[in-house]
Amino acid sequence: MYYVSTRNKMLSFTPAEAIAQGLSREGGLFVPQVFPRLPQNALNSLKNMSYQQRAIYIMGMYLEHFTSFELARATASAYSTEKFDTKAVAPVHKVDDNTYCLELWHGPTCAFKDMALQMLPHLLSLSLKKTAEKKTACILVATSGDTGKGALEGFKDVEQTKILVFYPRDGVSDIQKLQMQTQEGENVGVSAVIGNFDDAQTGVKKLFSDEALRAELAERGYFLSSANSINWGRVLPQIIYYISAYCDLLRDMEIVEGQKVNICVPTGNFGNILAAFYAKNMGLPVNKLICASNSNNVLTDFLQTGTYDRNRPFYTTVSPSMDILISSNLERLLYTLSEENDKLIETYMGQLNNEGRYTVNDTILKKIHRDFAAGCADEDSTKATIASMKQEHDYLIDTHTAVAFKVLDDYRKETEDDTVTIVASTASPFKFSDAVLSALDVETEETGLPLLDLLAETTGVEVPAPLASLKDKSVRFTSDCEKEAMKDVVNEFLK
Repeated sequence: MYYVSTRNKMLSFTPAEAIAQGLSREGGLFVPQVFPRLPQNALNSLKNMSYQQRAIYIMGMYLEHFTSFELARATASAYSTEKFDTKAVAPVHKVDDNTYCLELWHGPTCAFKDMALQMLPHLLSLSLKKTAEKKTACILVATSGDTGKGALEGFKDVEQTKILVFYPRDGVSDIQKLQMQTQEGENVGVSAVIGNFDDAQTGVKKLFSDEALRAELAERGYFLSSANSINWGRVLPQIIYYISAYCDLLRDMEIVEGQKVNICVPTGNFGNILAAFYAKNMGLPVNKLICASNSNNVLTDFLQTGTYDRNRPFYTTVSPSMDILISSNLERLLYTLSEENDKLIETYMGQLNNEGRYTVNDTILKKIHRDFAAGCADEDSTKATIASMKQEHDYLIDTHTAVAFKVLDDYRKETEDDTVTIVASTASPFKFSDAVLSALDVETEETGLPLLDLLAETTGVEVPAPLASLKDKSVRFTSDCEKEAMKDVVNEFLK
């Protein structure tokens, strides 16, 4: 299997080359030339396997020239009980008879990004060996909160890598910021950007397309790679947990083989729900993919109307990992739905860059409506959903997951669709303790770490160990920069 660029399908790369490079030189994203299909009895066979065994099977369908032994060793390390607090890795919690919550936050940073970012360093290390790359990979990351810490933790002290993370100075939660600022490791760097996530993400993309910078770094023994979801090595591990969740429901006889489910995902950069779309394309029985947004509802409007328009107000919300107006992974969806029309994708992305908007053709829009539904939740309804979930189901959720449950509730009322639904729960509620406490009508003047204990005392839910341990760590990274100065930060980091 080879990988091609969404903006030039004449460029083809091996899986190792695509993962090592991260982003195509002309700015396109790598996608498989052909998506594999699950064999007829695959789900029935996978239902009795461990998460690690399912991961080996699914990744093997996409990673030609990666041996089963290599993938087995990678999954054993990435999803070990030392890193995840449950053997299930991504357990499914039953909320009611037709609603299940896929908990993706049991890893070392308490967010769904761990599911991919604990695997990506292994895939990258294997890829560097397979491509005989001698230079050191400098991983550049723009984060809206969780990707940064997940990537830092995953790449900490990994041989032949250095990692530099940029985050919006005032656009992450106190706990997310502290997780990054206290990161350990000799090969890590962190800088705040004065601006929002889109400023950081656009800055990183410009660095990747800077030919002079790449040439200069090559002379110094470095090349740039990515740990954002623009890297295929990030998207692939996310496909696994949707298939795994379905297998868990089969195993536990909550559904029958072939029964379709809906999947509801809170998403900002579109990578998480894109993985669910790819799982459906592989043959996972999925009815609707429900895209949940917060007040930054650019994806809701696009999926409903076909017009993507980032020329709108930017809101800083209680679900900061979704505070995004430029959803990079949407490009991969459009490439598939346009039947691999790379020139059309190049046109759309050019319009987005130059005018801030584009409108897809009617054929693509019909395909979007076939597969997707979309909705958004404001701040008040997000907090009200946290309270109602705790009161009615004795289940504590974070702000992003609350957005998904609110959008799902609206979707069901509007469509009367009672299909069994898997909701992706993307973070521990303790990562957003202030907003969750506010939703539960707990008033306090405390900020930061003391809120962890207060939320635990209020709800009877234990603070996850990775967050509790922050109390004993020292702050290492406090610098910030203007978005125009990100190149200077890279050069200083790699001097």
